[in-house]
Amino acid sequence: MFDNYFRKEIAWGGKTLVLESGKIARQADGAVMARLGDTIVLCTAVGARSAKPGQDFFPLTVHYQEKTFAAGKIPGGFFKREGRPSESETLISRLIDRPIRPLFPEGFRNEVQVIATVLSHDLENDPDIVAMVGCSAALTLSGIPFFGPVGAARVGYINGAYVLNPTLDERKQSALDLVLAGTAEGVLMVESEASELTEEVMLGAVTFGHAGFQPVIQAIIELAEVAAKEPWPLPEPSEAEVALKKRIAELGRADMAVAYTETQKLLRQDKVGAVKKAVIAALEAEGADVNLAKGLLKELEADVVRNNILDTGKRIDGRDTRTVRPIMAEVGVLPRAHGSALFTRGETQALCVATLGTGQDEQVIDALVGEYREDFMLHYNFPPYSVNETGRMGSPGRREVGHGKLAWRAIHPLLPEKEKFPYTVRVVSEITESNGSSSMATVCGTSLSMMDAGVPLKRPCAGIAMGLIKEDRGFAVLSDILGDEDHLGDMDFKVAGTEVGITSLQMDIKITSITPEIMKIAVEQAREGRLHILGEMAKGLTGARTDVAATAPRITVINVPKDKIRDVIGSGGKVIREITEQTGTKVDIEDDGTIKVAATSTEAAQRAIDWIKGIVAEPELGVIYNGKVVKTADFGAFVNFLGAKDGLVHISELANDRVNKTTDVVKEGDQVKVKVIGFDERGKVKLSMRVVDQATGADITEQVGAKRPRPEGDDRRGGERGGERGERRERREPRGD
Repeated sequence: MFDNYFRKEIAWGGKTLVLESGKIARQADGAVMARLGDTIVLCTAVGARSAKPGQDFFPLTVHYQEKTFAAGKIPGGFFKREGRPSESETLISRLIDRPIRPLFPEGFRNEVQVIATVLSHDLENDPDIVAMVGCSAALTLSGIPFFGPVGAARVGYINGAYVLNPTLDERKQSALDLVLAGTAEGVLMVESEASELTEEVMLGAVTFGHAGFQPVIQAIIELAEVAAKEPWPLPEPSEAEVALKKRIAELGRADMAVAYTETQKLLRQDKVGAVKKAVIAALEAEGADVNLAKGLLKELEADVVRNNILDTGKRIDGRDTRTVRPIMAEVGVLPRAHGSALFTRGETQALCVATLGTGQDEQVIDALVGEYREDFMLHYNFPPYSVNETGRMGSPGRREVGHGKLAWRAIHPLLPEKEKFPYTVRVVSEITESNGSSSMATVCGTSLSMMDAGVPLKRPCAGIAMGLIKEDRGFAVLSDILGDEDHLGDMDFKVAGTEVGITSLQMDIKITSITPEIMKIAVEQAREGRLHILGEMAKGLTGARTDVAATAPRITVINVPKDKIRDVIGSGGKVIREITEQTGTKVDIEDDGTIKVAATSTEAAQRAIDWIKGIVAEPELGVIYNGKVVKTADFGAFVNFLGAKDGLVHISELANDRVNKTTDVVKEGDQVKVKVIGFDERGKVKLSMRVVDQATGADITEQVGAKRPRPEGDDRRGGERGGERGERRERREPRGD
């Protein structure tokens, strides 16, 4: 039945990688089932047979989706089915997109859709690498014009050694989590989080990973030799397109070069726009294809900018290749925020605001690997006004999620241990101006805002974006790139870290590959720029403030025995609710007995702490406590003390004089002082009021002239036998606890 079924199996990093085609999703242009261990991802690729008329861009979409049945789970929520993509799914979709996008031929405008579906997850091998490999194989088999295949791998760094594709458990011990993808010739994409590693270690990891995925590329090639479909014809420029390109250069090159001498972004955009408008008007008068001309104008624009940098060493805004734009770092810009910073670099600006919360503010994440809680969140927003545009306002898109996660990775390795700083931290980065590298401005602003909030980061963190212009006649590596240099250049290489080392590295290459020499120059130049930025940031704030803001909650941590947790919570949460409502605090209780009390005032926190300590404390013989009468009976009064403890003050222990009726001495609700005088055979507490001075709380049993305590059971109404009768009455009464 499956006449065109093919299978390729290789040993890879101590595991078995399997690629299958021809059995599932046979109507897709390309379909591959990729398997590593028991993690399985179905990857498909479909392309439109023609481009839409007038389309001047390549419409590639990549969708990575996780099915909860892959881990033997049922989705949460009311509808019980998968809904909008999670943050993880969005980020992995971007991971797959970034290395394959540059490998489609220039001029190809047919819509292509790539879908990766996780069908099985063994909770050991992460499906992101499997999906990247499977999508590369599906495109290679599809016949769609694609200059692949692409290989991918994850690299860890454990005990000073690189590890290829570490398992989920091994990654917990790793100082590095680096994902990379590329061709046989070079690396196209890098994404990483690192614990302040050196440039040499990071470059070594990239080299190790590139060598590590070469067997995968070879396996895809061998599978394609027997299973690939006939290749589609490559798009070739027509004679009319060649002639039009030449005519556009004649009409606009000189004026475009002049327009790009303007250093201010908005003025430059106006001048470039005027040049384009004039060229289009002239071509329209000549009867040329205007839609085609618009795309060719972008090529002219790139050619002018790139060649000017290579020829003169001067960039759009007049800088040389290594200079960082002017920086201003301000902190404490918002009076009510727990921490805030305004970071401005040239025409890029980020307003970052840090908020401190408690354990109740942690984000609950329901992932395939299981539910977990996140106590550090970083949200990046890019409103249209930041680039002088009108646009859609709504939920964050893939770009916002990706930029926020990049900054999160840069800061995450620097967070203090939870035991030392028991707060949940949320940072929001509002990009208020943008002209390149807003994600790195977010890193700088986040670092400053968190330190302003009193978060004891290990060290301040800064980020810088590097660019590349590469032609046959040479190349130039650019520090702190502008927006135009980003989309007209060949590389977007972001490096974040401290004065000690790198915490995050992200690289996207728009050409087929770059050399190790270029990468080495880029990271060294990035280090130089990063240290400069850290110096400028220090003018605003050099380290974390010694205390959190007055508006932030104060968190006090105490520990109680595990068997006392239920007493603090109470039946149905009654006790804990009463504590929080009456003291105005937030109380988080963990399974190990750790209790965190958060309050905006020291007095409120102390009230809650004393209340909790009273609940878990054990009565001590001979100690005097404050108590409250909760019930009276013929034989005595039940008194609540130590928060949740009840004890009996026998009628004989209410006063030194004879007491005929309990309510003659105390009534329900009375505040009294009691002394623990013993415990009965059931562990119930015996209390006395008569040996305590109710005014001062002093023990009067040893005072001169004080009456000696009567033997237990003597209630002045029949001695020992009277006491026995009282005990029998007590057993018939309802328990007061």
